[in-house]
Amino acid sequence: MRETSIFDIISPIMAGPSSSHTAGAVRLGLLTRNIYSDVAQKVTFKLYNSYASTGLGHGTDRGLLAGFLGFSVDDMRIKEIFNLEEAKGLDYSFEFLEDFNRHPNAVDIVIEGQSSLTVSGKSIGAGEVVIDKVNGFGINLTGKYNSLLIVYEDIPHMISKITSKIDTNIAELICDRYAKGEKASMCISLDGELTGDVIQRIKNMPRVYMTRYVKKLES
Repeated sequence: MRETSIFDIISPIMAGPSSSHTAGAVRLGLLTRNIYSDVAQKVTFKLYNSYASTGLGHGTDRGLLAGFLGFSVDDMRIKEIFNLEEAKGLDYSFEFLEDFNRHPNAVDIVIEGQSSLTVSGKSIGAGEVVIDKVNGFGINLTGKYNSLLIVYEDIPHMISKITSKIDTNIAELICDRYAKGEKASMCISLDGELTGDVIQRIKNMPRVYMTRYVKKLES
């Protein structure tokens, strides 16, 4: 008798019996795809702790890859992701590590291509996730809000100059920096949506080095 796979049962809300390892993995991949936005040539998924030890059995590797390729949580093709043309066109690999300073369900997604990016996140249960670092900058991206990620030069008044261009309510703003006067980051969670004109005006600001608009994930 054939054993039932984790991907034999997928719902629009959760995938399989372990939402952290499956639905959460897809969401982490989707958020990372949206943050990167360029054409990826190579992706390394570094799974930690519980993700590393039990992730293969729960389909975490498939979920992460499928999300990064743009598949939704309820897409039945996830169970065959390694055999699909979308996956064959990407150079990807998995590493399985232990680091007890990290969350039990933590992952680093290292992307190489037109630009390089390292996204660190974790699956916290019930399909919910948090991206907590991008290229070493501390952020808080959950997929529950439309969000704006910005890397800029840490000089006076940059926060007010950027936020003054945003025409919707700010739910949360988190700033981080490497050191005083060096590169800094903003993660802005929004109650509404931004138009392309607003995003472009922020992109065109002097001393703004990266701007990413990350749409909230579907429930």
